[in-house]
Amino acid sequence: MIYACIWLNYAYNALTQLSKTMIVKIWKGEKDSNERCITKFNKRVQASRKIPKVRSGRYHKKSLTRRQIRAAAIMREHYRAIRDKNKFY
Repeated sequence: MIYACIWLNYAYNALTQLSKTMIVKIWKGEKDSNERCITKFNKRVQASRKIPKVRSGRYHKKSLTRRQIRAAAIMREHYRAIRDKNKFY
């Protein structure tokens, strides 16, 4: 049987590149054409939901600053208090 594999490599960090291998295998049947194999492969890649992970690692994302973390924590506590206040039980 013939199978097609794809390795999608992406970088975790700008300094060190760590590659992750994600394999998608497609087996070609006796009566399958090449176009059918490509269609099966595309469907399998879409179903594996690996494309968003690869696209997110494509560019460097800045980490949050202390000020942003504190602001997010304050807002989180605020919304939790509102949610607890509006409970019906």
